[in-house]
Amino acid sequence: MRNEIPVFFAIDDGYAKFLAVALRSAAANCNKNRNFRAIVLYENLTQENEKKLKSIETDNFKIDLKPMKANFDALDDRMSNRLRCDFFTLTIYFRLFIPAMFPEYDKGIYIDSDVVVSGDLSELFDTDIGDNFIGACRDISIADVPPLVAYTENAVGVKGDEYINSGVLLMNLKKMRECDFEGHFLNLLNTYHFDSIAPDQDYINAIANGKIFYLDGKWDAMPNDKRPLIENPGIIHYNLFLKPWCYDNIQYEDEFWKWAALSGYEDEIKAFKANYTEEKKKADSETLDFLVKRGIEIPENEITFKKMFEKGEKIRL
Repeated sequence: MRNEIPVFFAIDDGYAKFLAVALRSAAANCNKNRNFRAIVLYENLTQENEKKLKSIETDNFKIDLKPMKANFDALDDRMSNRLRCDFFTLTIYFRLFIPAMFPEYDKGIYIDSDVVVSGDLSELFDTDIGDNFIGACRDISIADVPPLVAYTENAVGVKGDEYINSGVLLMNLKKMRECDFEGHFLNLLNTYHFDSIAPDQDYINAIANGKIFYLDGKWDAMPNDKRPLIENPGIIHYNLFLKPWCYDNIQYEDEFWKWAALSGYEDEIKAFKANYTEEKKKADSETLDFLVKRGIEIPENEITFKKMFEKGEKIRL
């Protein structure tokens, strides 16, 4: 088992169809001389979806579906815990509990489920991140939005060019266990209930800053019309609202539909897009505006990551 590469995902039932695209692409593009174990942590999953996801397994790419049983009493549906400021899902926090849940692994990969894996994950896994907690990519989805860059610096307390996206993480699980990363996160959450616009991501940035290895941007290539396409991306991450199953003319959309056709959910995904109404698109636009507005307002709060850090409180590990 120690010779296998663990790759973690986290979903609820509604995201099973998109995870299938990620799994199918990952299994097809992985090194056939290495063994992989995709571990899917889930909150509710129908038997039908379990069966369809398991069917994606190959000889060297096994899939384990595990219900998440951690205690999430502290993670209530407050605004500060919402993803994109518009909906609440516990699954965004699952990645923070991986080190403690899987003591058999010293290293692992976590990937969001709104992705296509177009490269070989063994290349990512073999990256030496030294004694850092995580390897991750700079978050280019906010880099061209000045109010959000200001938010990372003035609320999270992390320089804009050091702020990472938590959708792809190469995790030093051994180091995170040794420093009780999970316990520190829960202590901060319960003590301060920091207001944030990217709940798990802001905590990870605030806690791990200074102990992050910055990966090649190809491992978290995000659609961004202000930037050119990344050639030969390893992982394409359809972050925030730029999802080809909602909108037309999204960068890297051809790669998504290529794997959607092989996912077992193509008709369901196409139906989802057909039903993505103008009303929903308007709501997305309003939510983005609200996210930026909160990014401007939160640094003025009495309690922020940065202000507590400057007062001498232990934020970073």
